[in-house]
Amino acid sequence: MYRSRLWTMRQYAGFGSARQTNERFRFLLGQGQTGLSVAFDLPTQMGYDSDHMLARGEVGRVGVAISCLADMEELLAELPLDRVTTSMTINATAPLLLAFYVAVADARATSREALGGTVQHDVLKEYIARGTYIYPPKPSLRLITDVFEFTSAHVPQWNSISVSGYHMREAGCTAVQELAFTLANGLAYLEAARERGLDLITITRRISFFFNAHNHLFEEVAKFRAARKLWAELLTERFDIRDAEARKLRFHTQTAGSMLTAQQPLNNVVRVTLQGLSAVLGGTQSLHTNSYDEALGLPSQESALLALRTQQILAHESGATDTVDPLAGSYWIEAMTADLEARARALLAEVDSRGGMLEAIASGWVQDQIHEAAYRWQRDVESGERVVVGVNRFGDDRPVPAPPFTHDPDVEERRARFLADWRASRDRVACDAALLRLDAAARGTTNLVPHILESLTLKATLGEVCDTLRAVFGVHRPGERV
Repeated sequence: MYRSRLWTMRQYAGFGSARQTNERFRFLLGQGQTGLSVAFDLPTQMGYDSDHMLARGEVGRVGVAISCLADMEELLAELPLDRVTTSMTINATAPLLLAFYVAVADARATSREALGGTVQHDVLKEYIARGTYIYPPKPSLRLITDVFEFTSAHVPQWNSISVSGYHMREAGCTAVQELAFTLANGLAYLEAARERGLDLITITRRISFFFNAHNHLFEEVAKFRAARKLWAELLTERFDIRDAEARKLRFHTQTAGSMLTAQQPLNNVVRVTLQGLSAVLGGTQSLHTNSYDEALGLPSQESALLALRTQQILAHESGATDTVDPLAGSYWIEAMTADLEARARALLAEVDSRGGMLEAIASGWVQDQIHEAAYRWQRDVESGERVVVGVNRFGDDRPVPAPPFTHDPDVEERRARFLADWRASRDRVACDAALLRLDAAARGTTNLVPHILESLTLKATLGEVCDTLRAVFGVHRPGERV
């Protein structure tokens, strides 16, 4: 019997002010998008308010700026939180953005049990490939398990972590490395949850994964198939988890930003379509297709709409969704799936021999593996052995078009004035008292998410909450032991 399958369609919205991003959200929802994906600007990711000196030049440039509860209220204005799912690309400050989201829902009297979405919160890959960490690994793992515990009890439909191979693949790792290192990070988070004494069945039912859809159509399909099989087996082997729902690997896919080219940017429409098709054929539950102009700058509304239409054509015209796992039984796909699984298992064994993922990251071994793979890829492109259409073959002399998005130079000044008024309007005594309670809780062992939620509701800013935690936990410095 044929079984049909669709996925949640997502496009990122996140640039400049919360109002601008909200407008993009509502536009895309009106065009048939079924889920929200929001990326936050660099200061928000690093735990700084928009008026902090270290935020200068970065506010609203590559994501939406969120410094206080009013920002989140504006971001989510008129959006039906009980009828949409929201995926938030945020890591070190994920507990705060989740708390902002819950606070907005509480103020609207929207049941927490009706909220659906995901926080990325995969801090280990930040030490490996991306760099938007704040605290050392031990307190970071504590915050991750705090979110596991809080969401299990209060926001049961929320995916409490999105274990992300995407960024490691963007940094240059191979398909095998993406598969092995992503699952190894997931196992490390479950080990932390087990040490806390949490119910692993509940936790694993709400873990999601985030993979890259790269250029090789069939290798990517095989990678997704191998990931599902391998994760189910690892959960049984290492944690004796036999619950069928808990052993399912649920994953979001984004097409490969690093494969987009500034030269002949319309070629990226074809690349994105093939990458998106690999995710669909591989069984993704959620998909983001990049806009063709992202190699030039933040996407235009026109290109974002075309990226959404690409998904809709795949869903409704291609026939790719008429059955689950449509390439099953193909000798080529089955052989490649088995090969990727075997090579990923060998790499996982190497990680184990080095003391586990934390030690492998601390020694720099994981990072070195990715750097070597990235070097090999670039060497092959520069030598012409690996063809990139429009770059090292089939090029032309036409000028590259200007970026479609221009940054508003006045956004930082407006944000600074707004935050000054926000701080002046609050009950300073109540806010300070909440931050003191957060400080005391951070020095103990209690779950920090309720204290973070209380502080933000009493009008503490994101930066003030993060500064409170920095004072207790310290900050991670590159080169320090993880």
